[in-house]
Amino acid sequence: MQTVVNWSDEDVRPGMGGKFTLYQPIILYRKFLADTIFDGYKFRQSQVLITTDTGVIVEFVDEKEAGEDVARMDGILCPGFINAHCHLELSHMKGLIQKQTGLVDFVKAVVNERHFGEDEIAAAIEAAENEMWQNGIVAVGDICNNGLTIPQKSKGRLQYHNFIETAGFPPTVAESRFAKAKTIVNQYRSANNDKQTGFCGRTTINPHAAYSVSPQLFTLINEFPENDILTIHNQETGAENEFFKTGTGDLLRMYQQMGIDISFFEPSGRSSLQTWLPYFTKGQTLILVHNVCTTEEDLVFAKLPIRRSLGDTHPQAPEGSSSPIFICLCVNANLYISNSLPDVPMLMKHGDNLVIGTDSLASNDQLSILAELKTIQQQFNDIDLATILQWATSNGARALHMHNSLGSFEKGKQPGVVLISGTDRLRLNNMSSVTRVV
Repeated sequence: MQTVVNWSDEDVRPGMGGKFTLYQPIILYRKFLADTIFDGYKFRQSQVLITTDTGVIVEFVDEKEAGEDVARMDGILCPGFINAHCHLELSHMKGLIQKQTGLVDFVKAVVNERHFGEDEIAAAIEAAENEMWQNGIVAVGDICNNGLTIPQKSKGRLQYHNFIETAGFPPTVAESRFAKAKTIVNQYRSANNDKQTGFCGRTTINPHAAYSVSPQLFTLINEFPENDILTIHNQETGAENEFFKTGTGDLLRMYQQMGIDISFFEPSGRSSLQTWLPYFTKGQTLILVHNVCTTEEDLVFAKLPIRRSLGDTHPQAPEGSSSPIFICLCVNANLYISNSLPDVPMLMKHGDNLVIGTDSLASNDQLSILAELKTIQQQFNDIDLATILQWATSNGARALHMHNSLGSFEKGKQPGVVLISGTDRLRLNNMSSVTRVV
């Protein structure tokens, strides 16, 4: 840590590239040197990262110009991680659901097992957030079906975007389900306006999944003001595509078990993604989560600048409209639920738009972005570390519209600093670990 005081108007602090006046307040600096620094986009060698005492990025300087008081570390310095998809409110369900039962039985178990006392849920939420903090996570895209996470989020330890989730497949319940979601949005916004609590994050109303949201409900979500970022569970199982193409498959068992009458439903003859995507016509940022059964045809469709009407139930997108789309990988949850993974190399061919999520402790053994990155490198050996670190940092910040402050070591940002230790030639292994530095 460096204290800067009593510099005249003409003095230049060595290695800092700036001037400090006699009247400037005392400024505390921290200097970091590691084996390698990942800046959010690429690796840097033999450079020192300089931040303020609170972690605001000042600049990079060459090691020989950095002066004294440089903290030298073994490993990779990296911006804080972005968890683009989590269900913090399900943290009390850790270990309750059997692994590899498939999506339908997993969903049924979540519905049946999520009802615990609020004190127990609150304690689990606090412990889960602490786990994310210790694992170097600085921001979270969090799925919310209630306001139970508000007290913890208001402490301001992590930054959040709250995706208020709504579901209701029968068209007759669209209005009531949407009204409930708006009530939850108001809870979060009221908390943000309360001077006695901290800011708990922006909110948008989001669809749960194509198989649980009616066209009427999709339309309400599309039209909701300030819905500039949306997320959806997408093509997590082959049964989802089968249902929309032919009206058959394992999802029928889920509707039957839940007592949902789907006699109104007519299959579109297209995949799930090609069925639901045209409902969004306002250029929203879309974060598609899981994508286990997403195909190249789907990704080509998603890039079309004009999404033409697919029938009377689909709106016509305005001329030239296209939404920024991010593909969120939650690989450990995919292995937990169905022991299957998305075709990551194929997804990479269609753009540098991947981000990383942990999903929930109902579907994962830990809330650790580093653990997700380890699994990706183990399962897809050819993907280099710089690529997946970008997914976990600058890409995630862009997806959550937090890129002005998080995701990269750029002047003026305050992205957090983490140290990844135990790598072998820029590859992760079972012994790799992460430590929060700032």
